[in-house]
Order: sequence, then C-alpha cells, then structure tokens
Amino acid sequence: MDSLQKIFEGRIDFEGQKSVEQITRITLIGATIVSFILGFALQSLRVTFSTFGLAAIALFLVVLPPWPMFNRHPVKFLSPKEKKR
Repeated sequence: MDSLQKIFEGRIDFEGQKSVEQITRITLIGATIVSFILGFALQSLRVTFSTFGLAAIALFLVVLPPWPMFNRHPVKFLSPKEKKR
C-alpha cells in the first residue's frame, strides 16, 4: 500500500518541475509542427490529430509519473530555531 501511495503522491523537486516544463514545451511544439506537416502533406485531418494525440500520450507517459530523475535535487529544509525566553 505504501508503494502505491508514493506513486500517486507525485513528489518532484523544483529542478524536476523545470525539466518537466521544458520537456513538455519542446515536445508539444515539435509534435504540433510534425502533425501539421504530415496532415498537410497527406491532406488528412485524421493524420494530423492522430499524430498529435500519439505524441501527447507519449509525453504524458514521460512526464506524469514521478520518475526518480525528477527528484535529484530534494529541498533541504532548515532546522527550527529555538526561541529565547
């Protein structure tokens, strides 16, 4: 049960979030360009949308799970200070 909770919790660090954002941006731009060119060349909206859809599914498989590569720089919190009275 704990392993399932870790999978669905989805903790990634700030550098991992930055990497995911960059991967997502590059992949979506590339998929849009490739989908448009293929659809235009073949004169088919089906090809356009299916190419983009497959790229989006592949992207989701890469960026949605909290892979260890997205948690290489964990946040280190400071220890609490003691109050003076």
